[in-house]
Amino acid sequence: MMDETQRGMITVILLCVTSAMLAGGQPIDVCGSCHANATCDDYPDGSGKVCNCKYGFVGNGRTICLDKDECQIGAQKICGHHTNCHNTYGSYFCTCLSGYHPSNNMDVFIPNDGTHCQDTDECMITGLCGDGGLCRNLEGSFECSCQLGYQVHNGPEPFNPHKHKSFCKDKDECQIGAQKICGRHTNCHNTYGSYFCTCLSGYHPSNNMDVFIPNDGTHCQDTDECMITGLCGDGGLCRNLEGSFECSCQLGYQVHNGPEPFNPHKHKSFCKVVDCGRPAAIEGMVLVSVPQTTYSSVAMFACDEGFVWKRGENSSVCGADGQWRRPTAVCEDISCGPPLNLPHTNLLWNGTSTPGSVVLYECMDGFYQKSGNNVSTCSTSGEWEDVSIKCEALCGPAPFLANSEVVWHNRSVVIYRCVNGYHSWRGSNVSVCSSSGVWEKASMKCVEIKPAVNHLLVINEKCVNWRAEKYEEDTEVYKVTYVGSRDYQRSFHDKRKQFVRSKADQLELCLKLLPVTNYSISITAMSAKFTASITTTTSLTVPPAPVIYYREFETPVPTLRLQRSHHTLDPLSLYQVFVVSVDQIMRFDCSSPASLHPSSRTKPLLEYITAQIEVRHVGTEFNFTVGNGLHYGGFLNAQLENGRNYYILLRAVSEWKMEIKSTCVLWAKVKGTSYVLMVSFSAAAALIVTIALIILGVYGFVWCFRKT
Repeated sequence: MMDETQRGMITVILLCVTSAMLAGGQPIDVCGSCHANATCDDYPDGSGKVCNCKYGFVGNGRTICLDKDECQIGAQKICGHHTNCHNTYGSYFCTCLSGYHPSNNMDVFIPNDGTHCQDTDECMITGLCGDGGLCRNLEGSFECSCQLGYQVHNGPEPFNPHKHKSFCKDKDECQIGAQKICGRHTNCHNTYGSYFCTCLSGYHPSNNMDVFIPNDGTHCQDTDECMITGLCGDGGLCRNLEGSFECSCQLGYQVHNGPEPFNPHKHKSFCKVVDCGRPAAIEGMVLVSVPQTTYSSVAMFACDEGFVWKRGENSSVCGADGQWRRPTAVCEDISCGPPLNLPHTNLLWNGTSTPGSVVLYECMDGFYQKSGNNVSTCSTSGEWEDVSIKCEALCGPAPFLANSEVVWHNRSVVIYRCVNGYHSWRGSNVSVCSSSGVWEKASMKCVEIKPAVNHLLVINEKCVNWRAEKYEEDTEVYKVTYVGSRDYQRSFHDKRKQFVRSKADQLELCLKLLPVTNYSISITAMSAKFTASITTTTSLTVPPAPVIYYREFETPVPTLRLQRSHHTLDPLSLYQVFVVSVDQIMRFDCSSPASLHPSSRTKPLLEYITAQIEVRHVGTEFNFTVGNGLHYGGFLNAQLENGRNYYILLRAVSEWKMEIKSTCVLWAKVKGTSYVLMVSFSAAAALIVTIALIILGVYGFVWCFRKT
């Protein structure tokens, strides 16, 4: 296959050589001059004889026929997979790699009879992996692993006994731990080539056997000791544990001679009835009644003389721990305590808190009494009467806020809003007169209103560039949506979107825009809810080089192959097939082949368009036969002249309105003679093909150039 560098100017220089002549103009005996490893053959057109090297040799047939090293192209290509290639004089032979053998069971072979190398199954050898070993055949080799109950000694698993010197020996499964091999709550017992398991105390096997191997799903499960009646005694509650049990006492009972919970086998403990005894005396309170002292019994208390009940409950309950719960009732001396401190006020008070005491409130300097009463008296219930005085500060004129106006104002609060053309940005829009008589100024900023996305541009038909208008520390999320359509392809629709998250003020995003497409691009600032749009049309690009299969033929009707994706989005219009003779000097310009149009011919040309095929008629793979005598797109696919050498060129053309772009590749060479092809590529993607045939005669070289 030829690559994309074949595109552009193609120059073909043809050298044609005459037959060698003897001195004095006498013809030589061609067959008598053939090399010992050559044959003398007739030219296809019957014009004379020619010397050709035999199979297995290369050279000019007369002075040189050297041994051809068939193996140099690689053993896999000449002999097949898993082979070694061995060159011989005038021929070669093949052998199989280690681990393989020929399908004809011979030591050597030549694959022209279908012989190939196939895998050798080493596992057919008895005992290859040793005692306890399992053999597994591999492609060209084998590997060993150990049976259950065995493990590899002196090497990895799987292993090769020839490479690693390893073997299988009895595996002590128990050495990795009973829990890993037998499961939880087990003991592991190793045997030769196997093992067995038993359960710990407090557990039993799920299959009710004494011993087991867990590969059938058997495991150790807990034994529920609490099924034994009276295990924890009177007032006791049994709780089964994993592999054991524990006892606790019911409500109204407590443990005797041990901790709780307890195990009667270990601690010799039991449960007995709770008795709290007589309640203890409480300062400031007297016991009124106590009918019983066992669990949940209630004792009643009352405040002693000289105290007043303030809050809480006056009852005490015998608890499950054998202790009386202290009553929550609070009995205190009758006192109102210190008076409340109210904001922005001073107290006039003599320090007494007994019933009848009075406190007077007055506003501090810088404040005035707006409303409410300012006197409170200590009552017989031990509480100060409510005071409703309200003192407000004197702050003076409202503060100024740039680019704003006042919406509402009194002596203590001012509310602002931004004027037209500005919007609020962060902070509060309220100024408050503080308790110190100083305004706490609003923190809001009024900034000029600008579009969140502006100066939107498309650069080089692939990148969008815009400026962001936002608070410099904020991160904005932009949704970029672009929709493409084509006038010449109604079914085409390219709709995609991307999200960009950035703090930058200037942003650029490069998109994968397709050629010859009308695009509408929208940028939306998500938090600002602002969208800016722009349209652009991409230009026609040079089409990609066609994917062809380059071949050389010696037939006048060669079939060529072209591969193309059905779903390509390139605006490709048509393919043109050129036939170019190599028998003369010529120039081929891929971008402007107008000189080759049939109407411009004044005499038969040796270069011409033989077919023009629209892309819509080409599938994923297209076969084209040169010289089949049919018409393609108004051009006759004429037969090639016998005995003449040709180059077949493929030109891919993209058309849009008045613009045309094209790419050319060399598709094939059709040989009518035994000329040798020499190809070189220029940096300008021009293909220069030079064909030279040098015939060594007895008396020297003869060169001639056929005129164009």
